[in-house]
Amino acid sequence: MLVPTAGSLPGMSATPPPPAGFVVPAPDLQVSPGRRRFILVLSIVLFVVGTIGSNVGPAWVDERPAVVLAMSARNRNLLGSVPFIDVVPYALLGFGRLMLAGVALYFLGKWYGEKAIEWTEGQVGEMPAIYGWFQRAVDRAGWLMLILMPASNLVCMMAGYRRMATRTFLSCISLGIVLKLIVLWLGGKQFEDQIRWFLDAINDYQWWIVIGLFALTFLQSANKVRKGLPEIIDEIETPDGVIEPHQPHHLHRQHDHDQPEPPAQP
Repeated sequence: MLVPTAGSLPGMSATPPPPAGFVVPAPDLQVSPGRRRFILVLSIVLFVVGTIGSNVGPAWVDERPAVVLAMSARNRNLLGSVPFIDVVPYALLGFGRLMLAGVALYFLGKWYGEKAIEWTEGQVGEMPAIYGWFQRAVDRAGWLMLILMPASNLVCMMAGYRRMATRTFLSCISLGIVLKLIVLWLGGKQFEDQIRWFLDAINDYQWWIVIGLFALTFLQSANKVRKGLPEIIDEIETPDGVIEPHQPHHLHRQHDHDQPEPPAQP
């Protein structure tokens, strides 16, 4: 039996249309396993490389600014590299790195949907109020969020999860990245002397700072990786959207031994 929806009968108010650039999120989005695997692996690689680039930034940003920006275009790397790099490679590397990460997270949220949000929830224990605020903000003015926060991992992933149109996403994040690079370049030029002084001041201790940053990253990530890595491996091996809860390998073997033997052939 068909159930009438709002707006299908006289006197009933019509359901308001979704914000511009959005469609109603579907519970399941059919995507080929190869694409799902690729975007997941790409996101992991970008995360690992970005973490390394962020940690080695204090030591390399004045000597190898292009390498640092190619690895991680975080604000401190973008700002700190200004006195040591020309504007063209700065713009190309900064734009390319930020765009690549944004697109990967957009499709991660779009193709993995609720699973991506649940994984994020597992990393922080429970979804804090800020996540709900981000979702409402993206629904109401996602284009503005992308322009103001183009490098936000959460904004990009939430834009995909809430099914922002790809063309709208690319247009808004491109504008946001360009504005961000202009502001940081001008800021770096304004404080060029202070940046050089700071890097000279830590020159004798820069690698101790790098070691400390790696140690802090390891302590923060070890437990999260231990909990999340098995599910990620399952998804890479079987990227069909139907992943059973992860079980240790010894339980799989025990389950196989518990299966009854087939009857003997007559």
